[in-house]
Amino acid sequence: MLNHFDFGSLAVIAITLILFIAALFSTGFTHDIFLEAGVFLISVKLIHLAYKNSVNAKDIAKELQDIKKLLQKDQD
Repeated sequence: MLNHFDFGSLAVIAITLILFIAALFSTGFTHDIFLEAGVFLISVKLIHLAYKNSVNAKDIAKELQDIKKLLQKDQD
């Protein structure tokens, strides 16, 4: 999993989690918890989509390499 996240992504994950926990302690478990949870879930969703995009890009690159090898093999 660490192959798909760069330092910037890990920093955003850590900062988002820290800010969410800080917001919980500063506002308490009031009606503002829904707003904080919504923002946190959006951040998690964006991180999840970035991860899936990275995995798909690596898969596509591997498939393209395989196709390239087959084409070079046919030319030889």
